[in-house]
Amino acid sequence: MLQPRKSALLLGGTSEIGLEILAALAAQGYNRFSLGAREPETALASLTARLRSTAQEPSMHSFRWDATEIASHQSVLAEVFVEHGPFDAVICAVGALGHHAGLTMAPTEVAAMIATNASGPCAALAAVADLLTNQRSGDPGRSLIVVISSVAAARARKSNFVYGASKSCLDAYAQGLRDACVGSGIEVLILRPGFVRTRMTAGLAPAPMATTPEVVAAAAAKAIVNHRGGVLWIPARLGPLMAILRNLPIGLWRRVAGDR
Repeated sequence: MLQPRKSALLLGGTSEIGLEILAALAAQGYNRFSLGAREPETALASLTARLRSTAQEPSMHSFRWDATEIASHQSVLAEVFVEHGPFDAVICAVGALGHHAGLTMAPTEVAAMIATNASGPCAALAAVADLLTNQRSGDPGRSLIVVISSVAAARARKSNFVYGASKSCLDAYAQGLRDACVGSGIEVLILRPGFVRTRMTAGLAPAPMATTPEVVAAAAAKAIVNHRGGVLWIPARLGPLMAILRNLPIGLWRRVAGDR
């Protein structure tokens, strides 16, 4: 029988979804957390506030980490693994949305979004996979990489095609990483939530089947504790729906997607 996972690293430590996942994991027996964020003090304070209701007192540590500072990923994360590892789960929750991230964006804004949502996280995941592989040389346990993707990765639409394209890149990378990790003891879990009511989506009209960080976190934590890789749509009925929508003729898709 699988033992409960105990230690988690969150990249994107101020993410509401990411922090809720850690809180849900704390309720499942996790007791050591490390958070990488541009504002590490803010990330640590946010997690502390979420864990006040838990009976245990987990160990928590935060460090400065910026997804777009790719040159430092390997060294920064290697130091964290040495000082605070080993990790049973590494969660990548980096992301930037912007309201209507499409044609009106300047070239520099497009580049910044792709760096934040795609190239930065992908580079970090390369370092994470390498470090988890080396970690296992002295630890026979299994590890899980969790990547927060989006329903927007399934098919681009005009209102936010830059965001959708960047998430599609991250999603595809995570799928390939999952295949590359077969036989290594490392699983990759890709979360594809629909519209989530967070600070990032404030001001946007909720899409059908909108959900909350708590709902996403509950589903993710269940999969993590059971060491389940693969793709997890949240809510689950989004999966079959997007299987249809991805194959709609372009004219019909444009009508369905509209300006959402």
